[in-house]
Amino acid sequence: MPMTLKIAIAQINATVGDLAGNAARILDFAERAKARGADLLLTPELALCGYPPEDLLLREDFYAACAHELNALAAAVRGIAVLVGHPLSRNGCRYNAATLLIDGVAAATYCKQRLPNYEVFDEERYFESGDAPCVVNINGVRCGINICADVWEAGAADQAMESGAEVLLVLNASPYHIGKQERRAEVLRARIASTGLPVVYANLVGGQDELVFDGGSFAMDSHGVLCCQLPKFVEALDVVEFARGEPQPGVIVADRAVEIEVYQALVLGVRDYLGKNGFPGAIIGLSGGIDSALTLCIAVDALGADKVRAVMMPSPYTAEISLADSREMIRRLGVRYDEIPIESAMQTFSTMLEQEFAGLPADTTEENLQARIRGMILMALSNKTGSLVLTTGNKSEMAVGYCTLYGDMAGGFAVIKDIAKTLVYRLSRWRNTVSAVIPERIITRAPSAELKPGQTDQDNLPPYEVLDAIIGAYMEEELSPREIIARGLAETDVRRVVRLLKISEYKRRQSPVGIRVTPRGFGKDWRYPITNRYRDPY
Repeated sequence: MPMTLKIAIAQINATVGDLAGNAARILDFAERAKARGADLLLTPELALCGYPPEDLLLREDFYAACAHELNALAAAVRGIAVLVGHPLSRNGCRYNAATLLIDGVAAATYCKQRLPNYEVFDEERYFESGDAPCVVNINGVRCGINICADVWEAGAADQAMESGAEVLLVLNASPYHIGKQERRAEVLRARIASTGLPVVYANLVGGQDELVFDGGSFAMDSHGVLCCQLPKFVEALDVVEFARGEPQPGVIVADRAVEIEVYQALVLGVRDYLGKNGFPGAIIGLSGGIDSALTLCIAVDALGADKVRAVMMPSPYTAEISLADSREMIRRLGVRYDEIPIESAMQTFSTMLEQEFAGLPADTTEENLQARIRGMILMALSNKTGSLVLTTGNKSEMAVGYCTLYGDMAGGFAVIKDIAKTLVYRLSRWRNTVSAVIPERIITRAPSAELKPGQTDQDNLPPYEVLDAIIGAYMEEELSPREIIARGLAETDVRRVVRLLKISEYKRRQSPVGIRVTPRGFGKDWRYPITNRYRDPY
């Protein structure tokens, strides 16, 4: 290996389908890397088309468009090598590929060997597996290429080493969830231990529907020592300098507390969902409760106060403190605020349904009507202005169906859909350490939907600490009810929560897409049947 080799990491925010825009972004990063003396620019997985393209990958015209854009990018690249992730159609097969561009030509192409088909991934639906290593010469250094899942199990990295690689380059589109960076480091250290190769790892950043890619790209030496790490949740460029075969120490942006990272993920998810889809702003229904308060904070931090509108829709059951706290929060944040009372609409519906409901006692039907009136108002404002309604339901509520179809579930994007209620409180308290925008009473008072006099959430649900423990164990750890009970949780609570979780599936299928921050959310990685008579053994 020569005395020095400089590899630039392009941690870019690609947009699915924006081929020309993504190519221009790659070219801009290449020029910046060249100005810093880099020999090679490493981009993320499928950086040319964005990740995941999903069923765009079933269209042959999509591959043709990607090939055209790759050729145009190759012609524009001069004075630096660029390793670009892209989809490839070749000889009747389709691949997740990476191509090395040098001085106007495609010098080499590698096809991903390990195709993940778990969690949020379904690459076996779209791609064939590659079967050959690819080692390229950059400034006299033999660099092996792997793509994301190739390094999550043994085999592909070992092939690169056996083919003479001295450095392993890894292109990634690895989505965020709590604890993911620690897992990445663990996996890469296992590959380094088996191959003895230092690693440069470029990860995608940005929001794509329910997924958020956190970046956090890094380099490790041949002993698994972290040499540099890029910041999370922002685009970044850094240059890793090699000397005597090892990456030299550089800037390491340390991981931050869970509350900070989750909040950053939510902010990025909202900003990119609205920004990439062209929505001019967001509308949020305030209730005076902690869920809508947190959602409002995230929206303002993502979009700016001028692009967020809050609407309070009090009923006769809305407490005065809910109104007072909402008004105070609006004062602190500076967003547009409107109050639209719904009592007259409630009376109209009551009159319309009086004959149908004659002789029947009031129940959740009347409560749900209030939620649906509010949903109609919010959607009418959305239709008129073009702004997107952000729903405010949390994961705990979604799990057990404590939500109303066409009511509080009405909207276009579910910001805290994967945030358990206990985490909602943690995030709210952390946000107030930055600036005290959520009135303390919103955080400390008992949560309530305020759909009838004196109502609290705990009238119908176990304490949230218990509820969230059961949901996490059943969903994310896939424990049986028997195993959850063995942890010391009451059998009656476990039976009730598991039953509610199952019978609420039809509601969740109709809920808006929401940001995933846990190892398993109610989205692409939760595919339970709606019609389902299986009963867990106890």
